[in-house]
Amino acid sequence: MESALEAVKTIPELANVTFAEGYQDEKDEVVKDLQDEAVRTAADADVAVLFLGLPDNFESEGYDRKHMELPNCQNELVQKILEVQKHVVVVLHNGSAVLMPWKDQVEGILEAYLGGEAVGRATAEILAGKKNPCGRLAETFPLRLEDTPCYLTYGKGFDNADYQEGVFVGYRYYTSRKMKTAFPFGYGLSYTTFEYSDFQLDKKEMSDKDTLEVSVKVKNTGNRAGKTVVQLYVEAPETEVIRPVRELKGFEKIFLEAGEEKTVTFTLDERAFAYWNTLIHDWYAEEGTYKVMIGENADQMCKGEEITVHTTKELPKTYSLNTCLGELMRDPKAQAVMGPFMQGMAQNDAAKDMAEAQENDTSGAVNQEMMAAMMEGMPLRQLLSFVPGIKREMLEQMVDALNA
Repeated sequence: MESALEAVKTIPELANVTFAEGYQDEKDEVVKDLQDEAVRTAADADVAVLFLGLPDNFESEGYDRKHMELPNCQNELVQKILEVQKHVVVVLHNGSAVLMPWKDQVEGILEAYLGGEAVGRATAEILAGKKNPCGRLAETFPLRLEDTPCYLTYGKGFDNADYQEGVFVGYRYYTSRKMKTAFPFGYGLSYTTFEYSDFQLDKKEMSDKDTLEVSVKVKNTGNRAGKTVVQLYVEAPETEVIRPVRELKGFEKIFLEAGEEKTVTFTLDERAFAYWNTLIHDWYAEEGTYKVMIGENADQMCKGEEITVHTTKELPKTYSLNTCLGELMRDPKAQAVMGPFMQGMAQNDAAKDMAEAQENDTSGAVNQEMMAAMMEGMPLRQLLSFVPGIKREMLEQMVDALNA
């Protein structure tokens, strides 16, 4: 494996490089002589580049990390060098996200991960400006361990490993919670800039059997060549189904010369709008209006248009005494069954008294909006205590009729 220190010897732009070890990575311990030497070297330099990361005893395959910290000796070294040098760049070698308490104080962060044999030369060429960085984060970097989706439930016992995040894994959790992060999924900077324009959908409505063509123009507005990752996200309508606020449905990495413009096209089918429905054991796209968007990353949307999707699949309905009245009233077939029953209930003397009390209520304590909200989330069984004279057998008969 070629190190960056070896690689710079063949790069004229980085010929005048001095090196100080700074710390030892076998253990998290400040070695004062090494730290002092690094601080002196950094103070005399034009730019200080600090190579930080996770040693084997902090992360490895086969066991889980208990925290997201870098070794304390590394964080302390960053702070010491920041006191004597304002031009500080950090190169990270790590297998997964870490906390960076100094991230807003340094001038640049190069996430090199565990790049393999040629990582040293790649790092040196990016630092020298010979190559343009074009990677994007495939994970979210949170601000705290406590912000992670599994913090409260995972790793709390030896016998069981509970994954309770459901669909809210990674960026789907952070974006749905509108939670501030250190760096969002899909984030990445470049030595050039890119601009999106002329975002188009080839139709405004579609069925779940159709496909949707999405196109956007991407222009390199900087003064040097580079690559960018065009990210396509879809936001589902708000319904009774619990879904992330948006999901990545496509991405395309393109190379553009300075000033060059290209059109990127995506084809979306039912899967782009669907969720896995356990009633039909298949993907199901709900009826509704979806947002199709181009994003710089999972948090930053640039362009977007709406598309109305019509479903051709019919979901089976199974009702019980726990079914809410709001769900029943939104189903035309259920309304046809419930109509005669509700009419009979309205003729109940007690129900009439309640309706009259509402009409005569001048205080405004009980209004139609309140009644509608109560009915929306009220399970059928609650009618037993809410409406005098209603018998359980009557409700069970209605449930049988609904399921038939």
